[in-house]
Amino acid sequence: MTDAPLRVLCVDDEPALAELVAAYLERDDAIDCETAVETDPADALDRIERESFDCVVSDYDMPGRTGVELLSEARESDPDLPFLLFSATEPDAIAAEMVRAGVSDYVTKRGGADGYTALLRRVEHAVEGDAGRFGSDPKPESDGDLPTAVALDGVCTVAPDGTFEFVGEEYGELYGYDPEELVGERWQRLHPTEEVEHIRTHIIPAVTDGERWTGTSTGLRADGSTFAESKMVTTTSDDRLVISVSEFDEVASGARADD
Repeated sequence: MTDAPLRVLCVDDEPALAELVAAYLERDDAIDCETAVETDPADALDRIERESFDCVVSDYDMPGRTGVELLSEARESDPDLPFLLFSATEPDAIAAEMVRAGVSDYVTKRGGADGYTALLRRVEHAVEGDAGRFGSDPKPESDGDLPTAVALDGVCTVAPDGTFEFVGEEYGELYGYDPEELVGERWQRLHPTEEVEHIRTHIIPAVTDGERWTGTSTGLRADGSTFAESKMVTTTSDDRLVISVSEFDEVASGARADD
């Protein structure tokens, strides 16, 4: 972070909530921060186009524009702007939107101070460049000659208990399933045994510590065949996994990234 205070734009159609987020950010000792507040996404977009901000914290469900739509338009003028969603909308309902738009991070609105504490940490990570994005063209966290982008052929979310919560149509098709067949199933169903162990011991610990993992792994289709998959895995503040996957034809089946 720079010596100058961070400038954070807080966007929420409920004025009291927008002011509360701004107050938490400004009074936290870990972040030297000054805030601006907007309750109308159109006004927020105007300010983003006219002024310089280090980060935007926005609600999702707002009149006129969703937070993701605001992000998409804001990135036209500032492609690298860190953008966090702070929302009560369940992440599984908007996972595909978040990934495609390139949301920097997602924090669930929760009662009490816990949600704001999580938000403070995620803002700091996003501004420092540690959080990456949910979307395409992420900076790879793994080593080796690996792709620097993950094509968004399929998106899913995994609940804290390890079961699929949301499965996009493209994600199910990639593995040979209807999405409904996978909801409620454990993520291990889609990987051979040796790959399950690698994911459990290397990838999941990394993302639960707040990192973002990108690289290749081995997928297992419904017909028993395996394929090399290009994958991005990250986590939300309430411990859900958000995963985007595409088939990676250029990598031999079974290849995977070294950590």
